[in-house]
Amino acid sequence: MQGTHRSGRPSRRHVLRAAALGTGALAVPGLAPAVPAGAAVQDPPIRPLAFTHPGMLHTQAAFDRMAGRVAAGTQPWQNGWNRLTANGHSASTWTARPTATIVRGGTGENYPQLYNDIHAAYQNALRWKVTGVAAHGDRARDILNAWSGTLTTVTGNADRFLAAGIYGYQFANAAEIMRGYPGFDLARFQRMLLDVFYPLNDNFLINHNDACITNYWANWDLCNMASIMAIGILTDNQSMFDRAVDYFHNGAGNGSLPHAVPFLHGSTLAQWQESGRDQAHSIMGIGLMGTICEMAWSQGVDLYGTDNNRFLKACEYVARYNLGYDDVPFTTYRWGTGQNCAQQQHTTFGAGGRGQARPVWERVYHHYWARRGLNTPNLSEIARSLSPEGGGGDYGTTSGGFDELGFGTLTYVLR
Repeated sequence: MQGTHRSGRPSRRHVLRAAALGTGALAVPGLAPAVPAGAAVQDPPIRPLAFTHPGMLHTQAAFDRMAGRVAAGTQPWQNGWNRLTANGHSASTWTARPTATIVRGGTGENYPQLYNDIHAAYQNALRWKVTGVAAHGDRARDILNAWSGTLTTVTGNADRFLAAGIYGYQFANAAEIMRGYPGFDLARFQRMLLDVFYPLNDNFLINHNDACITNYWANWDLCNMASIMAIGILTDNQSMFDRAVDYFHNGAGNGSLPHAVPFLHGSTLAQWQESGRDQAHSIMGIGLMGTICEMAWSQGVDLYGTDNNRFLKACEYVARYNLGYDDVPFTTYRWGTGQNCAQQQHTTFGAGGRGQARPVWERVYHHYWARRGLNTPNLSEIARSLSPEGGGGDYGTTSGGFDELGFGTLTYVLR
């Protein structure tokens, strides 16, 4: 039916059109403004068509908070800042190594030079926004310009879709911070993302590399959803942003909320889709879904609260198991693999990587606890145990250490 989601909810486009015509605001699940901690959540208003900039992982209000706290030497922001400035990627002397073709998976892999430069651009951009030191702004600009003037292809085996998703959303976030900076060629950077990254993001969510819809883990969908949302914001493309939001609610793959969090365990815990695989990827999934929710929140869309805070329950679940508790329940998870959907199952947790440190927790903890005033015992424990969070370069040299932009103690702590 035209004007509705598959779930039967009015589509965002339909509702926004109705609001513009003066036909009255409709309450649409998933759309809400920021509210102070502990405040009652009212029927969410419609978000304006115009995008807020900067408006991805960080808003201008967030940058103002960071700058004020760091200038005053206030903890824990000062400790978060110290982790940033100690990271070699944040040096204004970083030298970019752009190349025309990036390969992830198969023969000729060279993608580390891409993720190292993306994190250098992001970290220098943060240092510029917090202090105003032009050397860092210039370095971030020059790294981004070098890549947008050089990169033409992301390729490899199936892992090329991971590269397009992870590095697409990260690149877009660095560029969003530098929007309007003197000499930054935003238009060329936008074209690079639309020509090189978005086609792979789009292809994966539609075709899933010609595999069974459940073959690929939640992270594969999530990184490509994050990239589409981020590119949509950077290019002011409403339909791309709305597509990512719709997939979060209704997508057929494992990245949609109902598939990424398939089982509820009581009122406070919910099983993550990759929990039977291993914990490194489960924690990565918390980071990617948190990235999507935070970018949407910056644009006035509340995905965090969907289905009675289902994502919070998944965060509590993954956090509790990775804190070492052995009382976490597990429901047998079954899925189809390959092209013929051959059935597989997990009957218990995958313990690989249990307790691994990744900088994904401050963001979700400070949303649910500080913004919303909710009870978050496991998030509180794990976030505080791993504070201050670092970023790319602080968690090893392989790709897993660069899956998250990080520095959440500096960027996401609210109080």
